[in-house]
Amino acid sequence: MIWIGLKRRLLTRLVAATAFALAVPLASYAETTVIDSMAAAYQHNGLIEQNRALLRAADEDVAIAVSALRPILNWSADVTHSRGRSFTPGAMAASRSSSDTEATIGLAAELLLYDFGRSKIGIDVQKESVLATRQALISAEQRVLLRAATAYLEVQRQNEFVQLRQNNVRVITEQLRAARDRFEVGEVTRTDVSLAEARLAGARAALSAAEGQLAQANEEFRAAVGRKPGSLSDLGRVPATAESVEAAKSVALRTHPEMLKVQHEVTAAELAILAAEAATKPRVRLTGRYGLTQSLDDNGFSNGGSVGVEIGGPIYQGGQLSALTRQAMAQRDQARAGLHVVRHDIALAVGNAWAGLRVARASRDASERQVRAAREAFRGVREEATLGARTTLDVLDAEQELLDAQTNRASAMVDEHVAAYNLLSAMGYLTVERLNLSVPRYDPTAYYNLVKDAPTNNSRQGRQLDKVLRSLGKK
Repeated sequence: MIWIGLKRRLLTRLVAATAFALAVPLASYAETTVIDSMAAAYQHNGLIEQNRALLRAADEDVAIAVSALRPILNWSADVTHSRGRSFTPGAMAASRSSSDTEATIGLAAELLLYDFGRSKIGIDVQKESVLATRQALISAEQRVLLRAATAYLEVQRQNEFVQLRQNNVRVITEQLRAARDRFEVGEVTRTDVSLAEARLAGARAALSAAEGQLAQANEEFRAAVGRKPGSLSDLGRVPATAESVEAAKSVALRTHPEMLKVQHEVTAAELAILAAEAATKPRVRLTGRYGLTQSLDDNGFSNGGSVGVEIGGPIYQGGQLSALTRQAMAQRDQARAGLHVVRHDIALAVGNAWAGLRVARASRDASERQVRAAREAFRGVREEATLGARTTLDVLDAEQELLDAQTNRASAMVDEHVAAYNLLSAMGYLTVERLNLSVPRYDPTAYYNLVKDAPTNNSRQGRQLDKVLRSLGKK
């Protein structure tokens, strides 16, 4: 009778502890969402700022190319002192010394009139390079957002694992207490107590490992997003992707920034061939010069100028121009081959991401069925234990299986979200614009429009450019 009463008290205590463990939420999230994390990462990450600077540098290449069609005006000034002695033939003793100091200032102007389109082609090449660099910026944006989303979801996963291990430690602690009580009344042997102690030690070790993995996930979140994760909200719905793998591949091949980048690089390489061929042809230039010379000895001066049209071109430069043309052709072929490679790589990435999403969805469905079955089993074992048909260890094992099933489901849900974001990235849809993130938008055309006409510092457009640079903290 004593043992029956003790057994009932132990069972009541374990059932209460189990109910408490099941009632404890696996995570308590209320503030930060995955969208918030991506928005913060977009404003924090240095990779985006790095690629914006590269884009501004590419914009300046257009201005440099435009300057070739603009007038070139240079000035020069010098002061020259000359001194000499002259001798008269036949009268070596008779000589005359001279000394003169002159100041000269001059202007030289030059304007390209015609070069068979070489300079204009150079401008088009740089414009294509700008468009390619813009797509590289979008690719960097996708990498930053995907890293932030993955870091957020991994913190979610590790939080779930820590909560599971904590519940597991609580339950096994009750199991050990029950084993010791039963040992005291002679129901079990010392072996059962040692087994429970070993299981508790293992559970505590697993908890420590889970806490370490959570700390690592928090550090990755801080690196990706720029701040601590804090409290995280529920996962919410899985982001929409595509209806089929074929549709996803079709979208990716049309819109993925890497695909568009390589297409612009191919166009630039084809234009570079035309520029190399035009370099073998003559150029026509308009030249002008004006100078003023002032004598500092007798105040005499002279001035004059000239205007002319100059035409010239290469005849032989050691085969350099022909080599440059062939080189441009080889680079064009390389760009075309790169387009072929990128096309297949994107299709492969989409296919793999789609398969990963299907696997994650199937795993989530299976884990949900596992949770339902484990919950029914736990309830049955608990009821049978109250009737004496099941032992305390049976109740604990059933509860542990339920917790394991719940953790598998939580992990599968995280995997499904990760797979969805991977697919969006593979399709080229993981961008600030398509996600409609609430962040200040960066307009890649704003700086380009200010510099594309190669403004000088003293012009009105140049002064506007100075304001932009100061706002960016670059000047």
